[in-house]
Amino acid sequence: MKLADLGEFGFIDRIKAGVAAGSGVCLGIGDDCAVLDLPPGHQLVTTTDMLIEEIHFRREWTDMADLGRKSVAVNVSDVAAMGGTPHHLYLSLGFPKTFPLEALDSFIKGFLAACRFYQVTLVGGDTCRSPGPFVISVTVEGSVPAGHFVTRGGARPGDAVYASGTLGDSALALHLLAAGKTPDPFLRDRHVNPQARTRLGAALGQGRIPSAMIDLSDGLLADLGHILECSATGALVEEELLPLSPSFRAALRESPELVRLALAGGEDYELLFTVAPEREKDLPAVARQASLPLSRVGRITEPGAGLVVRAADGSTYRPATGGFNHFRG
Repeated sequence: MKLADLGEFGFIDRIKAGVAAGSGVCLGIGDDCAVLDLPPGHQLVTTTDMLIEEIHFRREWTDMADLGRKSVAVNVSDVAAMGGTPHHLYLSLGFPKTFPLEALDSFIKGFLAACRFYQVTLVGGDTCRSPGPFVISVTVEGSVPAGHFVTRGGARPGDAVYASGTLGDSALALHLLAAGKTPDPFLRDRHVNPQARTRLGAALGQGRIPSAMIDLSDGLLADLGHILECSATGALVEEELLPLSPSFRAALRESPELVRLALAGGEDYELLFTVAPEREKDLPAVARQASLPLSRVGRITEPGAGLVVRAADGSTYRPATGGFNHFRG
């Protein structure tokens, strides 16, 4: 069967058939709006994001099922960064009418598998014909206990800066792919199938531990820069404290300049957060609960100090640029 034979509404019915019932869903796919319930005593948190072919992904490097999973992960990650729990998703797709139906089926299979993994439900969306690239837009709705949401604007001088997991793996995989090389399976998976830290984000939020938090989509320097701007503070980042995977460390031994990828490379989707000194003692229990290492990478400094990096040799410098920016020249 071809997509032209199936038609838009046939394709939507094909998606709907794979969607399981979800908690809080009074009315899902098939009407003008979804009708949803929030857990009692919670506030709504909503985020939306786009992935565009040749900007965020290249199909020759990415399996369509992996792309479906990634489309969910990069969006629920934003809810995790607010200390919330994701519940419902909306998926909109734009693609040429000649787009292979088998590829779309594979994408939806991966997308719905990720929905099950993160315990979220697809409740609506849209499809339309695109004259150019494959376009994916996802909106996620989640909830956070009333008054417990975490913003980017709460960091204070003296707070420690922490990151989850390891940094730079996705950027290193992309670097290798762009050079015509094949990343090892670990690095490739970190790039095409990132894991959103939803359990960690919810645990940190419920414990009211972070003073500020963000997910690492654009790189450590750029995303920490957002926290500093919103909090009106500076920060010192220690290169020697950056949490690096064995695969990244192996590459670093061959090419020390690749440390820039751990600092400014994007799409790790780890959580970066600041913690007051008296709350650091609570982090080991949260790390065990989330089964994820948490590493101190620096500290928040006084307003006006700016963002400073201390290199492995002890010298300090002010990074000239942050991470990825769609419209930077």
